[in-house]
Amino acid sequence: MLKILKSVFGLLSIGIAVYALITGRFVIMPYMIFLLGAMFVVIGITEFQLKRKGTAYSNFIVSLFLFSASIKGFLLN
Repeated sequence: MLKILKSVFGLLSIGIAVYALITGRFVIMPYMIFLLGAMFVVIGITEFQLKRKGTAYSNFIVSLFLFSASIKGFLLN
């Protein structure tokens, strides 16, 4: 289940990035950053289940940074 979620979040963020590059509309980039944050949360959960706590904590920290960047992007647009 977590592999499917990780793949879905990754593919959606890649799709949004390609769409933004082709059309030149970078207003939707906070959505891509939010999806990347969700993907890092899922990766952190899987790493935590595999008993790799160091990489799990770093993934959670990266996801917090991405969520804060996406919230800032939502508020500025």
